[in-house]
Amino acid sequence: MKVTFFGATKTVTGSNFLVEGAGRKFLVDCGLYQGLTKEEIKNAEPFPYDVNEIDFVLLTHAHIDHSGRIPKLYKEGYRNKVYATNATCDLCAIMLPDSGHIQETETEWKNRKRIRRGEELLVPIYDAETAVKSLELFKGVPYNQIIELDDDIHVRFNDAGHMLGSSIIEVWIKENGENKKIVFTGDLGNNDIPLLSEPTMIEDADFLVMESTYGNRMHIRNDDKAKLFIDIVTDTLRQGGTVVIPSFAVGRTQEILFELDKIKESDLDSPDFEKKYEILMNTPVYVDSPLAISATEVFRENMDLFDEETQELIKRGDNPLEFKGLKFTQTADESKALNESNESAIIISASGMCEVGRIKHHLKHNIWNPKNTILFVGYQAQGTLGRKIVDGAKTIKIFGEEIAVNARVEYIEGYSGHADQEGLLNFIYSFIKKPDHIFLVHGEEEGQKVLRDKIIETTNLPVTIPEYGETYDLAETVKIFGAMKHENIKAYKKLEIIDRIETLKEELVDMESIVKEDILANTVNDDEISRLNERIKALERQIVEIVENK
Repeated sequence: MKVTFFGATKTVTGSNFLVEGAGRKFLVDCGLYQGLTKEEIKNAEPFPYDVNEIDFVLLTHAHIDHSGRIPKLYKEGYRNKVYATNATCDLCAIMLPDSGHIQETETEWKNRKRIRRGEELLVPIYDAETAVKSLELFKGVPYNQIIELDDDIHVRFNDAGHMLGSSIIEVWIKENGENKKIVFTGDLGNNDIPLLSEPTMIEDADFLVMESTYGNRMHIRNDDKAKLFIDIVTDTLRQGGTVVIPSFAVGRTQEILFELDKIKESDLDSPDFEKKYEILMNTPVYVDSPLAISATEVFRENMDLFDEETQELIKRGDNPLEFKGLKFTQTADESKALNESNESAIIISASGMCEVGRIKHHLKHNIWNPKNTILFVGYQAQGTLGRKIVDGAKTIKIFGEEIAVNARVEYIEGYSGHADQEGLLNFIYSFIKKPDHIFLVHGEEEGQKVLRDKIIETTNLPVTIPEYGETYDLAETVKIFGAMKHENIKAYKKLEIIDRIETLKEELVDMESIVKEDILANTVNDDEISRLNERIKALERQIVEIVENK
């Protein structure tokens, strides 16, 4: 049995793993890269394997960084099954066409510029129609049942507690009369995510491929999280401001709605809390994302997957996804009207990392105002607009316009759908028969190294952080079978150039800030200003030369 890592290697997006065993080839996840330009460019590249040789796909959950290239597989000729839980199939039915629409829209925007420059037009990675057609491949499976895909390959989908329908997938492969079991965690959830059950603990495995998003971090406690949430929101509303929550349309939005509904039952019963609660309940809450609205409907249709506490609420007639003041904005005109209103409000809008969608319009109209708050409740990948804001950017560029970040910026990490370091370690500790080898994926390298060292220190188990394209032979002794050679060195040189340009842009912003401070503070004399002016002119000439001779 061999596994090759073609995504989510030392990064948190693009999950895609090729497994070969018992004479079959199959994929676990096939997600889009998001965030850094050098990562996103991989989405348009050909798959590093022959799609016609893939026998089936196992999909851990519906998030686009795990499912988003399945329509591309279809476009390139793949016609075999995609196995996923029923809820994941339902969510992909709305998320993948939405992703296709985004591909079309972004490509159209880029092509308008290319037409003016007389350049060859780009083609979207896939369109909405192709995404809809790819849904024909999906086959829903239940949780907790062992399914025979082949005489020698069996699988079981277990609740990962990350989002509705998310799965930890156990795969049994029989080769040469010997059974081996490999477990793919997908994304592991917290033990206290609203609505959802806790992640399933797995009893045994020979090999474990585990996510590591928060490998070096701990979340704040659930009760602290609720208090912090209401404090931030009511502080903003009291001063006449608006709270903008960039939220993932599927999962996080529904959890925030649940949190707002549950606040009325909070044990923070005090005169101060009563005042905060009254402010909150008299404030309109807008869910401004057509995808989030559709996803909320899918949640309502799959309430049997909710945790026991939520099931009890439903039996008492309390729908946790509905409450006074909640409003859904479907049309673009309704969305625009939110930014033309002077009333304080809570606006929940996608995308969660502020890369696409209506959230960019809400940021443009709200982030400049010190009365407002931008409240992040999910992971922000490197290179995304959300990450820049969280990291303290003084200005951001939206639709070509430079906008000052004057609003209060807050990040409640405890709302993340990913397990923190303690949760990841406890997942490993829970194995009765520990894995022979652990592979860490879906994490940034710094956090992965911390988690790796912690696992080795506490369990003495071997841990590997794979590189892109590395193949591992899962024999008694795990070894690299051979790293994939980069077929197109030129393409990777392009990625290096793009990475350097991104770094240069950040350094130019830093330089501008430092130079302005020095000049305005009169800390440089005339000679220093003259020398600095000449050096900036020289830099400008170099940039012009690069552009003219590219």
